[in-house]
Amino acid sequence: MKNGKEIPHRIHKFRVRILDIEAGKNIAILNEEEATYNDIYISDRVSMKHKEKEAIAIIDTSKTMVDKGEVAIYKDIAKQLKVKDGDLVEIQHIPVPKSLEYIKRKMDREVLSENEIYTIVKETVENRLNEGELASFIAAAYINGFGIGETVALAKSMVSTGVTLDLNVHPIADKHCIGGVAGNRTTMLIVPILAAAGVYIPKTSSRAISSASGTADTFEVFAPIVLPIDELRQVVLKTKGCIAWGGAINLAPVDDKLIRIRNSLHLDPKGLLLASILGKKKAVGAEYLIVDIPVGRGAKVENEAEGKLLANDFLQVSEQLGIKTRCLITDGSDPIGSGIGPGLECLEVLKALKMKDGEELREKSCLMAGSILEMLGKAPTGKGAEYAFNIVKSGKAYEKFKEIIEAQGGNPNIKEDDIPIGKYRYEVKAEKSGRVSHVDNRYINKIARVAGAPKDKGAGIVLHCEMGDKVNTGDTLFEIVSESEAKLSFAIEMAKAIPPIELQKLIIGKVE
Repeated sequence: MKNGKEIPHRIHKFRVRILDIEAGKNIAILNEEEATYNDIYISDRVSMKHKEKEAIAIIDTSKTMVDKGEVAIYKDIAKQLKVKDGDLVEIQHIPVPKSLEYIKRKMDREVLSENEIYTIVKETVENRLNEGELASFIAAAYINGFGIGETVALAKSMVSTGVTLDLNVHPIADKHCIGGVAGNRTTMLIVPILAAAGVYIPKTSSRAISSASGTADTFEVFAPIVLPIDELRQVVLKTKGCIAWGGAINLAPVDDKLIRIRNSLHLDPKGLLLASILGKKKAVGAEYLIVDIPVGRGAKVENEAEGKLLANDFLQVSEQLGIKTRCLITDGSDPIGSGIGPGLECLEVLKALKMKDGEELREKSCLMAGSILEMLGKAPTGKGAEYAFNIVKSGKAYEKFKEIIEAQGGNPNIKEDDIPIGKYRYEVKAEKSGRVSHVDNRYINKIARVAGAPKDKGAGIVLHCEMGDKVNTGDTLFEIVSESEAKLSFAIEMAKAIPPIELQKLIIGKVE
């Protein structure tokens, strides 16, 4: 600084060497000696320019990896700058982000203004904040909380800094489940039910983070889920519905950055969770929303009182975003259906849509879809679930499901025998008689992931019992399915280490 003014940094030119690394963050590596000579140090923020393109990067240095006059960059930056090996780029220091002042204020328990939150979001999208600074923001939000006003401001900022889906049609509905329940593939029934009823539902879903499969992982067995925004728009306008991977659309790019750090810290601040969910719903133009909040042992929300508080927050934030929302508190104490893992869940979905089986999945899906139909006035109050069930029973939901699959580039005539299921199997049997007192969602998901899910579409768990069932010694409790003999072996060991099914001993017809 000189006379209160920031002294501009010199522009340095370096020749590009692209590293075959894509890490979701902008890293540039300079020769350590040359970087020091140019007053550039580890963790400095710099602007990198090539022709008309610019990207913000965080500096790292190496004594041997990079030659003088050279900058090694990750593929992330190379794509943004549209550079190739040997191109020249300009590197210049940039000012310290204004966001740091606001993050410190949040750490001091102050309430941030809408403009301050927007600045944090904008500078995050521009890669002006490093992971440590974003971690501080998330920790501050976790410790000190976000008020409703701050949460609304965060959601709006997420929308304004990302892509939005403008359909210019009505009504547009959406649904969300806060997660934690294995096999909870209600989206894959709700979308075709509502679309068949004339409701637009551009559903963007996530891939699994810690579960055996996300909706996107499961639907990917049927059709491509990576749809550019224009293609997604065409699918929805043609069929009224879609099931696409939200990560491919750039709806709220800041959210992807925050989620990555939230997961690494194992922190999920409520304000950030609400803004993340509702910001993405706003970005696709949702006017009506149903939120599934499963509660129970092993779910993300363990008791009904906590679930009601979360529902109230959803309603308050939704109202200020102009989204008419209804929250359902459902039983999340054990998995939905018997198939856990992408391919196995597809079988469950097909059976539910064809009225062959899958009663539990179909019942919950109709309850949620029916709530939307009631909100829209398409079904009388209290009759929505019955209305939705009739759409399934008539075959209209299944036909709409096939229509959506075809529009997204899949085979609409896929049969149950066509679903990939692993050939390596192991049955876990009851070592004693008793009644099933608990089926742990978390343990089921862990075992299924070790077996290969969700990457291996045919891997997962087949449950042979549910809470309340009576079993005898030697009965099969569940079956581990894998595409790999080695992964199956690891999953068997995992199942022994963390048995997911608890039994209570029966004495003269009573539970001990």
